[in-house]
Amino acid sequence: MTAATKKPGFWAIFSIFLLLGLTSFGGPAAHIGYFRQQFVSKRRWLSDAEFASLLALCQFLPGPASSQLGMAIGLLQHKFRGALAAWLGFTLPSALLMLAFALSLTWWQQPLLNGVLHGLKLVAVAVVAQAIWAMAQSLCNSSRKALIMLLNAAIVLWQPGAIVQPLLILAAAVAGVMLLRHQPAAAGTALTGKPVSQRLALSCGLLFLILLIGLPVAAQLYPQPALQLVDIFYRTGALVFGGGHVVLPLLQAELVPAALVNADQFMAGYAAAQAVPGPLFSFAAFVGAVAQSGISPLHGGVLALLAIFLPSFLILSAVLPYWQRVSQQPTVRSAIAGVGAAVTGLLLATLYQPLVSSSILTPLDAALALLALIALQYLRLPPWLLVLAAVVMSSVLH
Repeated sequence: MTAATKKPGFWAIFSIFLLLGLTSFGGPAAHIGYFRQQFVSKRRWLSDAEFASLLALCQFLPGPASSQLGMAIGLLQHKFRGALAAWLGFTLPSALLMLAFALSLTWWQQPLLNGVLHGLKLVAVAVVAQAIWAMAQSLCNSSRKALIMLLNAAIVLWQPGAIVQPLLILAAAVAGVMLLRHQPAAAGTALTGKPVSQRLALSCGLLFLILLIGLPVAAQLYPQPALQLVDIFYRTGALVFGGGHVVLPLLQAELVPAALVNADQFMAGYAAAQAVPGPLFSFAAFVGAVAQSGISPLHGGVLALLAIFLPSFLILSAVLPYWQRVSQQPTVRSAIAGVGAAVTGLLLATLYQPLVSSSILTPLDAALALLALIALQYLRLPPWLLVLAAVVMSSVLH
């Protein structure tokens, strides 16, 4: 590592990531650019090779890649305290904004609220469509990957349900091993230092699996609202491959059919999440707050936020000591390629149902969604500006 001999403490790491959490608009790709500028070019905490190795690891693991990258940088600097400081600083601004939005919904007049929610849903259509296009270009760049993507989209539209999607991801990993051989090796070099011992890494991995298997069982045996909420968001965080946008189909399948969250509120919150800086997973704070779970909105939002990020922290700590050796295995690279194509298909299915089917109700809706997509893709307007425009326009019309 190229940093100075004295490493930063908790509050130094927290303040740096808090500034990033306040200013990092543009989604995961932009977040990674901000991180490289801050920690490679400016502060020299990492070399380019070390940064590339960490990035490859975070793109391999389930969970939000940019948040995990921040946790990994904090972990290397100040062990678990550094990872906590990085996550807290980067996540706090967007989480507070999403909680505030959720708590303010009851103050809005119903006609105005309906109009704003509809405008936000049209922005969500454009944002998800752009994400699918970008993911398909990088993750489905062969006929076999495209076939895996389309098959997964068709199956989940034909047979929706929370249990179907994890099974499809597992099947795609197997298909990747069988059909997608000779994937290029991940770039990077060995990381210096040992922020996590092998014994502690194994403990984190074991806890990750115990919670993944045990929480659904516990929620069935003891149907307490808080436990059920933690189970839903923990499983979602543990099974999201492909970036923050993929949280949409998984959470939608868990919450909307069970009537825990209204479909219009769900899509409006997802669109509003595009307007705030920081990680898209902060959407969980909004959904947890508006969920009809039987606990207070504030407690629900905090529980959902902690539960959806916990798997990322545990699995990162478990895998980091072994990453350099494992990532070079051809079988692992093939499985990752299959999973990437599958999650693109899941997001493609979500674009149609429930996004387009519940949002595009008139030719004007279709035109507005298309204009938003053009503004994102070709005019390079930031999503937060489109969200602001949608709120203003909907307020005027209603």
